[in-house]
Amino acid sequence: MKYELCEKVRDLEPYEPITGEYPVRLDANESFFPMPQTLRNTFKEIVDTLDFNRYPDPMAKELVKAFADYYEINPDHITATNGSDEMLYLLASAMLTKGSKVVVAEPDFSMYRFYSFLSENQVIAYQKNEMMQINVDKLIQTVSDNHADMVIFSNPCNPTGQGITAEDARKLVNSVSALVVLDEAYMDFWDQSILKEAADYDNLIVLKTASKAVGAAAVRLGFAVANRTITNALRAVKSPYNVNSVTQAFGTAIYREKDLLRQRRQKIIDQTSALYQSLLKLNSTYPLALDITEPCANFVFIRTPFAEKIFRYLLSKGIAVRYFGSAGALRITAGNEEENAAFLGALEQYVLENELTENLSKNR
Repeated sequence: MKYELCEKVRDLEPYEPITGEYPVRLDANESFFPMPQTLRNTFKEIVDTLDFNRYPDPMAKELVKAFADYYEINPDHITATNGSDEMLYLLASAMLTKGSKVVVAEPDFSMYRFYSFLSENQVIAYQKNEMMQINVDKLIQTVSDNHADMVIFSNPCNPTGQGITAEDARKLVNSVSALVVLDEAYMDFWDQSILKEAADYDNLIVLKTASKAVGAAAVRLGFAVANRTITNALRAVKSPYNVNSVTQAFGTAIYREKDLLRQRRQKIIDQTSALYQSLLKLNSTYPLALDITEPCANFVFIRTPFAEKIFRYLLSKGIAVRYFGSAGALRITAGNEEENAAFLGALEQYVLENELTENLSKNR
């Protein structure tokens, strides 16, 4: 008999980010800072001393301590993972059982729904309002009415760049019996984190990543912070040697550079603000009728009926941004001054070449 794949994976397509050579990459919410030469030199020294024939530390103790020191939290409450994606999959597969109910807030990071689908959970979508915001009371109602086992969303949100306050986050955690997973991948750019409070609750997990503000997307490194009971469970269900020795050593060295990371984080915040203000000015000058969301992450989210055309035009100019077809939107990661200027110049040129202001007036 011929073997056939099971139905749930038979027609799946691999995740395909933008590929190719684009001088300006503003599509993946990465840090625009390259790793400094001092750390690169440290990495070379690390590689020369690693025992490649030995398994890594299964609990990544030195790495966890460096992460804990940077965020001023207890290392006993931290689980290191092979990127946040590993933890997302573990939450859906190991921390829940088949048929468990998972509430996601949409639009949001698509992997929450995807991993729940793979784990055969029942996904319940809470739809954000027209402003792409979460009404916490309505979200609580959705979780309670459906007797959900878990609720998960990014805060601030990818892709909208909006978030709920720490006060609302606490209200959610205190109001439901479900496991609450707050993905704070972008919270380094905002001031509403409840990371330091994660261990105070029996139903909260806060996720962090080294791929955004820390600028280490290449090493694939994530963290989960929770109370000791949940942390013990997470450490038990993860793979024994899930974070490789190179990533552990590189990550430890990076998180020890506290001043460097904090300085760079602030510069990213400043560049995001500058990008947002420039888009507002451009929209006012022509006007473009862009719906521009004020960001609390390292990117700007805009909606426009010309999103796809602008996206493809930018690609033709060597500039990659993220296009969301279903939302008619673009997500632009803040780059350095030169990258932001290149993007803004290309956007303005598109408007002039296509007489976009006239077309927009006809669409109103």
